Amino acid sequence: MKYQGRKIAILGRGIEGVDAEKFLKSKGAIVTILDQNEDLGYLSKLDGFDSIVRSPGVYPYKSELKHLKNITTPTAIFFENCPAKIIGVTGTKGKGTTSTLIYEILKKAKKDVYLAGNIGKPVLEILPKLKKESYVILEMSSFQLIDLGVSPHISVVLNISLDHMDWHKDEKEYIDAKKNIVKFQNSTDWAVVNDEYETSKSFAKETKANVFLFSKEKLDKKFKKDLTLRGEHNLENIAAAVTVAKILDIDEEVTIETVKNFKGLEHRLEFVKLIKGVGFYNDSFATGPQPTIAAIKSFTEDETLILGGSDKGLDYKELGKCIEETRNVKNIILIGQIRNQIREFIKTKKIFDLEFSDMKIIVDKAFEITPKGGVVILSPASASFDMFKDYKDRGNQFKEAVKKL
Repeated sequence: MKYQGRKIAILGRGIEGVDAEKFLKSKGAIVTILDQNEDLGYLSKLDGFDSIVRSPGVYPYKSELKHLKNITTPTAIFFENCPAKIIGVTGTKGKGTTSTLIYEILKKAKKDVYLAGNIGKPVLEILPKLKKESYVILEMSSFQLIDLGVSPHISVVLNISLDHMDWHKDEKEYIDAKKNIVKFQNSTDWAVVNDEYETSKSFAKETKANVFLFSKEKLDKKFKKDLTLRGEHNLENIAAAVTVAKILDIDEEVTIETVKNFKGLEHRLEFVKLIKGVGFYNDSFATGPQPTIAAIKSFTEDETLILGGSDKGLDYKELGKCIEETRNVKNIILIGQIRNQIREFIKTKKIFDLEFSDMKIIVDKAFEITPKGGVVILSPASASFDMFKDYKDRGNQFKEAVKKL
């Protein structure tokens, strides 16, 4: 795309929209940002622009956008201009952890490496620093992939379950969006695919790239020793990162050392504090049932779970079954808008309904009901927007309340 003198509208004033504005202005474009929070009729004002840039949060198949031929995204602009090798990571959960671990391995191996996308820096901000020998690790959501017509050099496919059903039309659209991460690869590219999930495994048939299948079962024991990172599900993320390191011929000792010392990410099963024998874990990033199921399975200690939040149109039957079948789950604290939807599937556990209580009250109650040697896990299995600004605010409030106990 030529930018000089072109009139370009950016849809959405989020981080990626502002990033695109800076980039396009630096190239001489005449840029206007249109945002629904500033003008509800923003999509009716698209006439007269040479190009439209869709921020990831804007659904691309809205009726006002369907007829447009001149629409692109910050991610597509980045791929078009990036001289470096791109390693893209997608999945329903684990993207951030896996992306960061790959980044840490390459950094320790003294590579010129950058972490961007949903985690790290906005993509267009890092473009001027990139060289042919650089590596960019991109965490890629379905919002970024849905209309992307190009794939990374190395594509990593983690677990694929349902999410964002409040944004996508249906399950097929969500999965098809994710498939774009491998769909446009060629025979010199690599697809690193989790073969523990049928949906993820099916991605191997969608690519012309060299396919590497990984799983926690196939992960060599030397990468499982003395780990700082808690949780069985994190072995899948480690297996994905180790596979990428092997493709890039990274020294194995570097990989082992990095994996062993990796602490994980904030708000992802993050250890907060041990108070009078009770451990507190912040898993606020668990905004759907699957990561909460993974969190439940990460402990053998007696568990008190804090569940609930705002509605994303998800099904809690499987979560309820997991809670019922897990003997060390002793107490459930329900909060927020969807607490009754979750309660429907829990029959035999002790339930404390704290509705829309302050986080201090929630944490005090959790501490009171959890036996010494047990753990309290904030793993809500839902979004946060009924009671908090976002999942980070929810997690930070939890950590603050724990530290004040």
